Amino acid sequence: MKTYDALFAAVLALIAAAALTVNICMSKADAGKQYLVDAGRICREIEAGREVSAEDYPGVTAVTRYSGDDSFFTDDGQYLIRNVNGEMYRIEYITPQSDGRVYVNAAFIVCAVIVTAVLIYIRQAVIKPFNRISSLPYELSKGNLTVPLTEQKSRYFGKFLWGLDMLREELEKSGQRGLEQAKAEKTMLLSLSHDIKTPLSGIKLSAKALQRGIYTDREKQAEAAGNIGRHADEIERYVNEIIDKLGGGFMQLEVNNTEFYTDDVIHPTEVQYRERLAASHTGFAVEKHANVLLKGDPERLTEVMQNLMENAVKYGDGREICISFGEEEDCCLITVRNSGCTLPENELTHIFDSFWRGSNSEGRQGNGLGLFICRRLMHGMNGDIFAQVKDGYMSVTAVCRKA
Repeated sequence: MKTYDALFAAVLALIAAAALTVNICMSKADAGKQYLVDAGRICREIEAGREVSAEDYPGVTAVTRYSGDDSFFTDDGQYLIRNVNGEMYRIEYITPQSDGRVYVNAAFIVCAVIVTAVLIYIRQAVIKPFNRISSLPYELSKGNLTVPLTEQKSRYFGKFLWGLDMLREELEKSGQRGLEQAKAEKTMLLSLSHDIKTPLSGIKLSAKALQRGIYTDREKQAEAAGNIGRHADEIERYVNEIIDKLGGGFMQLEVNNTEFYTDDVIHPTEVQYRERLAASHTGFAVEKHANVLLKGDPERLTEVMQNLMENAVKYGDGREICISFGEEEDCCLITVRNSGCTLPENELTHIFDSFWRGSNSEGRQGNGLGLFICRRLMHGMNGDIFAQVKDGYMSVTAVCRKA
């Protein structure tokens, strides 16, 4: 704010300096009075014996030779007395009104008022509100998420503050979900670890009995071995349950299902990627399609399309990407297809798993969550998603329910 106030003062000082400079220049121009110049020319003309007419001089109204009349020396009007060739002449003149200086000064004043009003408006409507919210991102980064942001009726920052408050709420919810998830995972692990102890103890007892030769007949030995196998299966079930809980329950994705048209998702996706792909000389085509009414969450389906497009850009060869459409019973199929796929077909069954990355991901950034999120979102919209690899092309199809 202090920097802006200093700039404010500097601008006003600059305007004042410009006005002062112009006035000084105009004063110097006025110093060479035009009527004095005209009077000098009249005197030279009379000295040369030529007739002089006041009409020839714009600043002179009359040229009178002294004839002994006392009115010659009256103070009416503006005049000069000059002695030429032994005779006195009265040269009456008018001083032009310096309207130019008045207009220039008025212009400077109006300019200063306008600039001052604009700068004050910017200070009150932009700089001051921005200073109040400039520390908010820093506070959010430190985790201060519980205090709601103060609403402001600023036409410039109202939507920004609303979005920032939405971000704060989402971060707060995300943090709360993380704590709840951590608590649930800890509780689950403690419970399962306790449950695992029982079959584990059974395995140890049976193993020790076999080791020490307590069971001498084959029937008892077979029963002990069966107990070990049964307890091992029980432990395996608990381990699979842990993997399932930790693998899929760490992320909660909200889906607000409603009705929307296909182009509500396809058009913004096409606009977002057409210019970008053109810059990289990647062929991009969107097939003609019917604008079908679908069921689901348009924002989440847009997120799915963006994920599929990003994968096509990242893992393709940059030659061709296409969005195609199909229909099957009560579903609309939207497929993103890219050339240059190097993913082995036997890895397709894993690409929708969390944190899994294919053999073609070497040297490419990622965390293995994109397609996993897509599948979760499509299931949340009562749809599905699947992938195919054929002839060097990768196709990922989102199955959307029709309304």
